[in-house]
Amino acid sequence: MERELWGLLYAIATKLDNPWGSWKFSTSEILAVYFWCVVNDRPMIWGVDKANWPARLRTRRLPSQSTLSRRMRRADTQQLMTEVEGVWLTLVGVSQLLIRVIDAKPLPISGVTKDKDAGYGRGAGGMQKGYKFYAVWAGGPLPLAWALAPMNHSEKAMARELIPSIPGSGYLLADTEYDSNQLFELAHDANHQLVTQKRQKHRPVGHRPQSPYRLRSIELLKHRFGKTLYRFRGQIERDFGNLVSFGGGLSCLPAWVRRMPRVRNWVQAKLLLNAARWFRNHAGAPAPA
Repeated sequence: MERELWGLLYAIATKLDNPWGSWKFSTSEILAVYFWCVVNDRPMIWGVDKANWPARLRTRRLPSQSTLSRRMRRADTQQLMTEVEGVWLTLVGVSQLLIRVIDAKPLPISGVTKDKDAGYGRGAGGMQKGYKFYAVWAGGPLPLAWALAPMNHSEKAMARELIPSIPGSGYLLADTEYDSNQLFELAHDANHQLVTQKRQKHRPVGHRPQSPYRLRSIELLKHRFGKTLYRFRGQIERDFGNLVSFGGGLSCLPAWVRRMPRVRNWVQAKLLLNAARWFRNHAGAPAPA
């Protein structure tokens, strides 16, 4: 299966890439090697060794480890990965769905790491060191919007960055961490109604001015429609679960993925692999042209 997923991503990257330039290796060729490393959960130095490539997939030449590492830090390489992600989003049509869910997934690393970009904050089951993956899902294999930050970064602060970038309109479901008047206003400006439980469920809203969209959320959850709608918030746990539940999925960050640029490339490549797997497994799903 790993070869099929790699082949799907390589085919799309090749079609989107501009082959002209002074580089010895095109951007799509660089991504092909990186995708092969990620789908096999191996470091970049492993992917530049011809012995680790099947004869049928092996190219005439491979970049050196330093070239691969340097090119993966370039903006044009990251831009091509983002364009590949956009192809999958367009094919699945998730931007047309009306229910979206926002949440974060911790990506812990060793507590004794020397990674200066990692933070120490609340993770799954306690305090951890590492990063957090913030995402807005609307069904399908890819989030509508996502970002990375150190583990100690505030979820509200990341939501302020993500919410304005959500396409379309609809309901945005979240847990009590996102119960903030400012976020309700931002969601409205982005054509969404944020729906969260109150942080203090059994207390009145108080005498301070409240966003009318927060008051609407509170009123919605008093009725059957709002309660039924809010049950869909559990879907994001399944989305995160699907992302880690296959060989090559986004599990723990390996020891060679440290510092924010490498973590971002690794997470984005895992998202693209999950999208390729989703299209491969869903009968009747459109395939890339």
